[in-house]
Amino acid sequence: MLGAADIRELAAAFGVRPTKQRGQNFVIDANTVRRIVRAAGVTPEDAVVEVGPGLGSLTLALLEVAAHVTAVEIDPLLAQHLPSTVAARMPGAAGRFDLVLSDAMEVAELPGPAPTALVANLPYNVAVPVLLHMLATFPSIERSLVMVQSEVADRLAAKPGNKVYGVPSVKANWYAEVKRAGAIGRHVFWPAPNVDSGLVSLVRRQPPVTTATRTEVFAVVDAAFAQRRKTLRAALAGWAGSPAAAEQAIAAAGLDHTLRGEMLTVEQFAAIAEHKPKVS
Repeated sequence: MLGAADIRELAAAFGVRPTKQRGQNFVIDANTVRRIVRAAGVTPEDAVVEVGPGLGSLTLALLEVAAHVTAVEIDPLLAQHLPSTVAARMPGAAGRFDLVLSDAMEVAELPGPAPTALVANLPYNVAVPVLLHMLATFPSIERSLVMVQSEVADRLAAKPGNKVYGVPSVKANWYAEVKRAGAIGRHVFWPAPNVDSGLVSLVRRQPPVTTATRTEVFAVVDAAFAQRRKTLRAALAGWAGSPAAAEQAIAAAGLDHTLRGEMLTVEQFAAIAEHKPKVS
């Protein structure tokens, strides 16, 4: 495993300077990465995809347990050196490791076996879109454990009625049962971020039973939270074509048009999507 001195030594040797633009904060504590792997429930049967492996702290911990690890890295310099780090630190695992140099938001396929788990320390500025993209693109992912900014973790795991319940909460719940899985302090990172981090566990579930497509449901979700203080009737007026049409669709879904989006489950958003008025 890589400790604080190892991380700084590798960074200096490779000429790596962590950038805020890419949200690069490298984990320097071996106990933390092993804790993440345990919390993710990774087994010797799992093929894991890791987003943003950086200098390889979590990658090595995953290779200790998983059958296969595929890392997706956007930074060419980091991607260039990660295979050599794996080969040097864990030579027996080199054949179970693949690296993809790409923006995780653009990845459409992965080498090796289909991933069964996603485990990642996600950059704070793109955590939610990356997570949703991976869940949508790789339905074989059964479990995910992501480390994100604590505030983002709260939003992802929030339930209806919670003040931070919003678009990330609903969309993540389309794919999975979501819950907080712990907190991570700032001191385990280099450089230390200005915010605390949280772990979020996502266990794949079947999406709501609905005649609406995911795109159609997500359009309702986006509209409902675009102006979250508004009632559903007002917030969905643009989506439906008029306030009256929105009220009709909401009523057809068996809901009160005076509710706000923060009170609805993903199933209820799907029910509204099914009743979008037809444009003549």
